[in-house]
Amino acid sequence: MSKPFSILICALGGEGGGVLTDWLVNTAKLAGIPVQATSIPGVAQRTGATTYYLEMMTSGTNESGGQLPIFGLSPLPGQIDLLISSELLETGRQISNAMSNPKQTCVISSSNRALTTMEKMGLGDSRVPDETLIDLIKQFSLRHHILDMGEIAKQSGTIISSVMLGCLGASGLLPFRKEHFEKAIQGTNKELSSSQTASLKGFHSGWSTIEQQIKNTQFIEKVIKSIDSTNNDDVSMNAYGRLNLKIPAKTFELFPPEVQHILNLGYARLVDYQDYNYANLYLERVLSVWNTEQEAHKSQRAELHTLQQNITPWAATLEAARWTALWMAFDDIVRVAELKNKRNRFAQIRKDTKAKSHDIVQVYDHFKPGIAELAGLLPEFLATPLTQWERKRVRSGLPGLELKIKLHSSSVAGALVLQFLSRLKWLRKLGTRYGFEQKGIDAWLDCVRESIRSDITLGQEVAACGRLIKGYGSTNIRAHENLSYILKSLTENSSMRSDLPKSEIVRQARINALKEESGKSLDVFLNGLGAPARPAKEQPIRWMRRPAKA
Repeated sequence: MSKPFSILICALGGEGGGVLTDWLVNTAKLAGIPVQATSIPGVAQRTGATTYYLEMMTSGTNESGGQLPIFGLSPLPGQIDLLISSELLETGRQISNAMSNPKQTCVISSSNRALTTMEKMGLGDSRVPDETLIDLIKQFSLRHHILDMGEIAKQSGTIISSVMLGCLGASGLLPFRKEHFEKAIQGTNKELSSSQTASLKGFHSGWSTIEQQIKNTQFIEKVIKSIDSTNNDDVSMNAYGRLNLKIPAKTFELFPPEVQHILNLGYARLVDYQDYNYANLYLERVLSVWNTEQEAHKSQRAELHTLQQNITPWAATLEAARWTALWMAFDDIVRVAELKNKRNRFAQIRKDTKAKSHDIVQVYDHFKPGIAELAGLLPEFLATPLTQWERKRVRSGLPGLELKIKLHSSSVAGALVLQFLSRLKWLRKLGTRYGFEQKGIDAWLDCVRESIRSDITLGQEVAACGRLIKGYGSTNIRAHENLSYILKSLTENSSMRSDLPKSEIVRQARINALKEESGKSLDVFLNGLGAPARPAKEQPIRWMRRPAKA
């Protein structure tokens, strides 16, 4: 008797992996093929996965002399004939478990991502690159198909399991006809329900996509290009590209072509954020970095010749253009209100909830601004006594004061409140938060220019430190402290105990600062090189009453 054909199905919670397994089992029964399925349930969503294992014969029992096959209950590493997964990282996880054999396994994977908890927790970009996972699939599979099953399922109005069934059927590895799969989805019902109709639509879409990929031998290059284009994270282009804002031609020509794309996005973002004067200030800041880099490139030409494979003359300017735009568009009450009141936001909510034209969708936003956020919009003579009063409260052992607001954003009153707050842009420049952020930006760019003059590679790394500034509230405060600590250690400790060049020290310090919020990794790294420890922060001593005995 021939060896059973083995299939490993990998899905996340709520994606219908069990339904897909039932469909495959019923399809095999309709075709008279012996089959057995087992499942290994996992925990919810991205903290784990649910896998389903099937073994079946590629022909009926009559061709094997009437002998009944003996099937295995669990997958064996390197013995899988077909591996299908609903998420790209999950595919990589199964391959890392040696389930895929480059001489035997066909891998069908969805290119969509459901980020893991660890990927979300990182302060920097902690995502596993899609390109790395795709290269892994290519290396450890005999044949592979990669497509965005999540988007196909969304367009079909169904869950991803029906698309996976279509992909399995169209692969040509299973001994079933198309009508076998369709009958398995329909079941014993004479008339199709709405869910079955949607499942059939998703099935046919998945089938046609794989068929097209099989016909096109260059399909994998197209998939990689499409994934690269979706991972650029050009939120600015989506949100502000329609404004058709253009930098004055004379100013635009002052910058190298490699920086102009980022410059356009940053300019449009800051016009939308504040006004044209603010966007022009952004251009002046980036131009000062570019002029400094040009001069340094001429003076350091001989040194740069040996490093030309690792650095480009405009690298520091490119980093400065990217992170200056993001830093200047810092989050505050006005910005949050403006983003929450944009028309495309409500359209996206209706799309995500799959609301029909006659459905009523109500949106409630929860706000919890603290004294620091409120004081940030006030001038110094009003903000100072307010923040001093808050600090006294905290020192006395009371929790920080927060205003808990639940706003019906989709109502007329809620929309008017958001509209009013978003019109307070003029107040932003008078507030203490604005002055604080501008001083921080100028200090950072001064350090960038000074570093470029001594070493362009060092200037590039200092410019890249702009990515440390993110978030709001306590997260933003810690980000500022980490950046200040790195810059201070760089300027005041020229004789650190390390053979590493300063550029490498700054790079590793930035990586350590992005590992976790507390900053312990950064402290350990810089203290190990001889940098002084950061001063301890004041913390109130809180006396707790002894609980009364019962």
